[in-house]
Amino acid sequence: MVPILLARIFRTEPSIAANALVAKLRAEGRDIVNFTVGEPDLDTPAHILDAASKAMASGDTHYTSTLGTPALREAIVTKLSRDNGLDYSVDEVVAGTGGKQIIFEALAATLNPGDEVIVHTPYWVSYPDITKLSGGTPVVIQGREENGFKLTAAELDQAITPKTKWLILNSPNNPSGAVYTLDELKAIAQVLRDHPHVLMMSDEIYEHFVYGGRSHISFVTAAPDLKDRILIINGASKGYAMTGWRLGFGAGPKWLIAAIGKLLSQSTTCPSSISQAAAVAAFAGDQTPVKAMASLYEARRDLMTGLLSEVPGLSFTSPDGAFYVFVNVEGLLGKKIPSGSLLSTEADVVRFWLEDAGVATVLGEAYGISPYVRLSFASGEQVIQEGCARLRKACECLS
Repeated sequence: MVPILLARIFRTEPSIAANALVAKLRAEGRDIVNFTVGEPDLDTPAHILDAASKAMASGDTHYTSTLGTPALREAIVTKLSRDNGLDYSVDEVVAGTGGKQIIFEALAATLNPGDEVIVHTPYWVSYPDITKLSGGTPVVIQGREENGFKLTAAELDQAITPKTKWLILNSPNNPSGAVYTLDELKAIAQVLRDHPHVLMMSDEIYEHFVYGGRSHISFVTAAPDLKDRILIINGASKGYAMTGWRLGFGAGPKWLIAAIGKLLSQSTTCPSSISQAAAVAAFAGDQTPVKAMASLYEARRDLMTGLLSEVPGLSFTSPDGAFYVFVNVEGLLGKKIPSGSLLSTEADVVRFWLEDAGVATVLGEAYGISPYVRLSFASGEQVIQEGCARLRKACECLS
């Protein structure tokens, strides 16, 4: 009964479901521009592929330590020092089958029934459901576009109760592209100092993609005195174009890393040995490809935002990071499509764009806030140009 009940209560991760629909429609012969995908369209850098190939050729194809190989954990320590100026030891880091697994195991290891986890909209789609799966209760703070979709210290302070166990913060943010400044992080940290029972999960998976001369700042950098209450989530998927390798990591206090390790030992045992060898090269090796990807995505951001600004009925805040534009579609609601149907909700807009324009997107409801739609610019310039041209043509036909 438990699996059946879970299947009824919990949804498939919405962006994955949207991408699966694109695959289905394309298999049926439909011409679809896919703006749903939350992964780089670029290939994994050559030196990382070479490291994986050498690992396979040398017989590095067996179980590893549950927390990750010594080489990988040392590489993660090196990465945290080089990129973030943070001092961690190998027993303060753990590798998993993607960053999502570390989030899952961290909440499973710490939540009791009724414990609360604070998330701020727009949130990454899995935070609330993973919380529920672990017996916790998501406490959702509604974000506001007028302040860049950022959580404020005052909002956080009002939301904390004696039952609060975690705050989850994602910067750069998926889907809004919001990037927190040092002062903003320090203000949030001050609230956490007043509530010592609250743990903090800092999801920094998009750290390498920050634009306009801004810089990513790790939460531990902003509040080093809270290091023993902070779990950093990161990984190889986004910054190194390694989504399919499924290699993420967590960095946090030793007691939490050990607890996560116990759960990993009973689930996946360890990440793929080949992926771990590749990740050593990613984290500790040549970082030139990462910088090149960041420049490419900034150019794509500028292209997409420029084209979308010409689409009637749309508005948005230009993203400072990640690779998404979170579009406000309120200006389309109440309008009629050529068939005569009314666009009443963002779901109607997403359906209209898919069916009439052949452009696939993800509705903002999946991220806890409406009426918005997420569009990914992790695609080539021609794809971006074609997709935006289709959206403009479709929206110009509304009455």
